[in-house]
Amino acid sequence: MVSVMKTGYKQTEIGVIPEDWEVKNLNEICKPSSTRINPLTANEDKKCVELEHLEQATGKLIGFADLKGLKSQKAIFEKNDVLFSKLRPYLRKFLFAEFNGACTTEIWVLKAEKEIESKWLYYLIQSDRIVEAANQSTGTKMPRAEWKTVGNTQISLPKKQEQTAIAAALSDVDALMGELDKLIAKKRDIKQATMQQLLTGKKRLAGFSGEWEVKRLGELATLSKIGLNPANTPAATFVHFSLPAFDDGATPVIENGSSIASNKFVVPQNSVLVSKLNPRIPRIWKPLTIPDNSICSTEFLVLLPSELLIDRDFFTVICSSKSVCAQMELHAIGTTGSHQRIQPQQFLKIKVKIPLEQKEQTAIATILSDMDAQINALQQKRDKTAQLKQGMMQELLTGRIRLIGGNA
Repeated sequence: MVSVMKTGYKQTEIGVIPEDWEVKNLNEICKPSSTRINPLTANEDKKCVELEHLEQATGKLIGFADLKGLKSQKAIFEKNDVLFSKLRPYLRKFLFAEFNGACTTEIWVLKAEKEIESKWLYYLIQSDRIVEAANQSTGTKMPRAEWKTVGNTQISLPKKQEQTAIAAALSDVDALMGELDKLIAKKRDIKQATMQQLLTGKKRLAGFSGEWEVKRLGELATLSKIGLNPANTPAATFVHFSLPAFDDGATPVIENGSSIASNKFVVPQNSVLVSKLNPRIPRIWKPLTIPDNSICSTEFLVLLPSELLIDRDFFTVICSSKSVCAQMELHAIGTTGSHQRIQPQQFLKIKVKIPLEQKEQTAIATILSDMDAQINALQQKRDKTAQLKQGMMQELLTGRIRLIGGNA
């Protein structure tokens, strides 16, 4: 069957694009700046962007350092420059500069040519074509992209007027996600304030006036250490509660024993899992369902709340509280922040204040659970918007959808 070219489009070496678009190499429309500054001799202070200040895949700036006091040479960027990390480019760290500043030399500072809309360039470098080119990195432990490879990547180029229209459309979606981010952050702050009031007894719910007591976590839950080696039953199927699975949406992974290389803990019914690794990043997991073949990483503490003393939902809330997380972090041991752990017995010694009446525990947990549901609904909306943006980028940056001319 012979395919018919859509009117207004042409076949090129990178695929079908609009007739009035061109094929260019990336290095024809932008160049990395080589301007550097030595913080030790700098006459002025600037905001300095390091890799940890760029949120992965979102283009958000989540912090910065002061240039003065730093030692290593930095790159200089100006407002409207485009920043793109060449170190571990698969992390997709990028930024549209809204101020003059400095950054680590592990970040390319891309300056658009005069006929190029800088904000459009910012979205272009996020495209799969550019990221795939950047991922052809050199090095193993700390791979770095090479401009020779990335700069020679072919892209489809619309006229500047259409670049501006594309950038505006995608910026509107970014603005929507920004508003959702603010709302999510506000809801989380409200939840934290509510937790602080309810979990300390400073605010009592209507209808409750019973006593509160200080208990050790070890009095409220027992620690399960039942282990097994999945590799001993390679054909068996397991529901695996791992740390990566928690970080990727708190959904366990279904795996065969043959693909699980290390010993695991059995997860009994009604368990609550608390990560002992790197407690400055709390990971508290209360599975909704626990099949009989459930296992978890030995980096989790497997805790069984006492049915006589504490509501399971309330125990989960207690473990997630700022007070418990702060005590976990205080008592963690290890050489670096990313490899610190809290010992099980130290965790069980942590003291908390709880209402003795389980109905009050349940009522508190229900209020906080409802808040979590609202936050999760907003997060899902935000995630869907991000997916919409990715689809829009693909369609707009390839000219499949036109905002000016063509099929606009």
